[in-house]
Amino acid sequence: MTHMLDRLLLTRILASRASVLLLGPRQVGKSTLCRRLGADLYVDLADEAEFLSFAKDPSRLRREVEALGKKGLVVIDEIQRVPSLLNTVQSLVDVSDRKYRFVLTGSSATKLKRGGANLLPGRMIMERMDPLSVLEIEGKFELERALRIGMLPGIFHGGSDATELLGTYAEVYLREEILAQAATRNIGAYARFLDAVAAMSGQWINYSKLASDTEIPKETIRRYVQVLEDTMIAIRLLPFDPRVRTTRRVSQRERILLFDVGVRNALCGLHQRPVSQVDLGAVFEQWLIQQVVVLHHALHKEWRLSAYRTEGGAEVDLVIERGDDIVGLGIKAGTKVGPTDTRGLQSLAEMVGGKVRLSKWIAYQGTRVQRFPDGTEALPWREVLVRLRG
Repeated sequence: MTHMLDRLLLTRILASRASVLLLGPRQVGKSTLCRRLGADLYVDLADEAEFLSFAKDPSRLRREVEALGKKGLVVIDEIQRVPSLLNTVQSLVDVSDRKYRFVLTGSSATKLKRGGANLLPGRMIMERMDPLSVLEIEGKFELERALRIGMLPGIFHGGSDATELLGTYAEVYLREEILAQAATRNIGAYARFLDAVAAMSGQWINYSKLASDTEIPKETIRRYVQVLEDTMIAIRLLPFDPRVRTTRRVSQRERILLFDVGVRNALCGLHQRPVSQVDLGAVFEQWLIQQVVVLHHALHKEWRLSAYRTEGGAEVDLVIERGDDIVGLGIKAGTKVGPTDTRGLQSLAEMVGGKVRLSKWIAYQGTRVQRFPDGTEALPWREVLVRLRG
């Protein structure tokens, strides 16, 4: 039995005095977190009656907030449904003799901008919420379940209908709602693109080949990818930039991952059965990268995440630049690691050339830390996350 601890974001939002714009895909737990804040006024725009009322009379927000007195915490859930309310929020935040604090949630900054919304620069902290971190779960954690149905809270902690809910999420949300944001009437092209991206999730993207395979113009594919990134459905890993002179040629391709392996599996029709041995390596790698991304956002780590690949074929799955040092992270799904698994990290070390301190880690499913002669450490995957959390 597993239980969810407080989300990593909760403590910081509770402790802060600043107003917050909390963005994240649907079903990652934004509303659940906000209901823990003890708001003096809670506006739920996901509720159809509430949405229609505020859409018809946006000035209602000012009247209800001013009824609180000179201070209060106001939560507005799914603010992108009535983006004009942001102008009222700005006006209320700017009132000098009152101390209103707002926490706003939304699933798309793009939709807000497209609606002409003012995202309140300088007045709000922008936070990003992702699916669950394994560090937010107590009790027995089932890695096999996480690799199959992902880490969306309601699905991971769901019952026998979890796979059906996941399939509905993939179909209804990604294929319909995100399609609407892609601003295209070519439903067939978008459907082919989404299937292709799900199948290629985690791989190095060749846009020309993807365009040829899907019969979609390359620039349209780039626009679709941008929509997925703007709606936080896709994670884009740019190629590592060594920032030093080198004769070694680094591949300029990027990697695209969907934000949750369960959603990826559902789009591929693979979520109703255990992950196959053929897919295990790729799925485990994507899942662990997603877990690092969760920490990156939830803890406000000022990291630069990228991936390393030379034209000679040397690869490092994830490069984490942390300001004064770099972590090169190789990821293996097995329980054994050997000297040949360190080659990509050795190549990265030669590329960096001692200019910055480099930690060479290999995450694996073994239970003990190992150290190789070249300084590479093989770490149980949970140990990787604990070290990165700090």
